[in-house]
Amino acid sequence: MSITTTPSSGTPALPSALAALIEEFGALAPAQRLEMLVEMGAEVPDLPEPYASDLSRMEQVIECQSPVYVATEVAAPAPHPTTIFISAPAEAPTTRGFAGVLSEGLAGLSAEEVIAIPSDLPARLGLGALISPLRLGGMASLQGRIQRQVRDRLAVLSAGTSV
Repeated sequence: MSITTTPSSGTPALPSALAALIEEFGALAPAQRLEMLVEMGAEVPDLPEPYASDLSRMEQVIECQSPVYVATEVAAPAPHPTTIFISAPAEAPTTRGFAGVLSEGLAGLSAEEVIAIPSDLPARLGLGALISPLRLGGMASLQGRIQRQVRDRLAVLSAGTSV
């Protein structure tokens, strides 16, 4: 299976950290991809306050079988750097692993870069044939929630009101 990070016409190039992760996953055999995904779950940063003590401040990704929550923050000055916070239980190693991919791959990106990430990220990581369709749907929903939250926060900033 070939995993491409080269953009097709009209598709923006991937940010370097995300492209590097896709390349790493692509170089591995399928079983090793799953191992790497689980290992990435161990790298998900702990939630800072106020999220750690109050998950109601985060949005639940209801499409995930496990209780997964996400929150984004977008800084006011352009290029609007984003910070992403994800809570995914250790009992859901593949979902937590995808949270790790997003945490590492989206770290330090601008709002526009986060929004531009293609929706086929799990497939680009070579996970399509390795993970159940239900889990893949949860992964896509997690990514989609992040991108929607960033778009919403960017719109609020553009309107000149507080986030």
